[in-house]
Amino acid sequence: MSEPFVGEIQIFGFGFAPYQWAQCNGALMAIQQNTVLFALLGTQYGGNGQTNFQLPNLMARAACSQGQGPGLTSRTIGETFGSSAVTLLSTEIPNHTHTLQFFNQGDPNKRQSTPQANAALNLPSQAASKFFAPAGAMAPLAATALQPAGGSQPHENRQPYLALNFCIALQGVFPQFG
Repeated sequence: MSEPFVGEIQIFGFGFAPYQWAQCNGALMAIQQNTVLFALLGTQYGGNGQTNFQLPNLMARAACSQGQGPGLTSRTIGETFGSSAVTLLSTEIPNHTHTLQFFNQGDPNKRQSTPQANAALNLPSQAASKFFAPAGAMAPLAATALQPAGGSQPHENRQPYLALNFCIALQGVFPQFG
């Protein structure tokens, strides 16, 4: 492997940082032992700037470039954004309905209040085991019969990912600017 630039970030497919590299996990670093890297990063990712500074934190995150693309939100170096879990509000869900048609059994002697063997609530076109036979007019369920589900619990919101580690070079060639 060629010598990296100091501060270069690469992805590795193993669970440790190679020699002279550190994982991008937001760790505090002493300025006195890492003056070259501090000269490049400063306190963009945290730290007090007197005795320590922080490495970028890319644990459970995706890397993103700085700036602003067409129609996108502006991003600055060191900014974190996004959420790994989201609870959707009813205003954020596309408008849709949940309907179920069923036959109201008019004969009280044929009604069953508990599940029975070989009985099911089926669509009228499924003639195999009709619990409600389509002998009369179809009626919709009451509007309150089908309510939102999920208990306002958040759902996973992360993009697909692989178990890879971002690491930053602590030693190497100082990058030339200009």
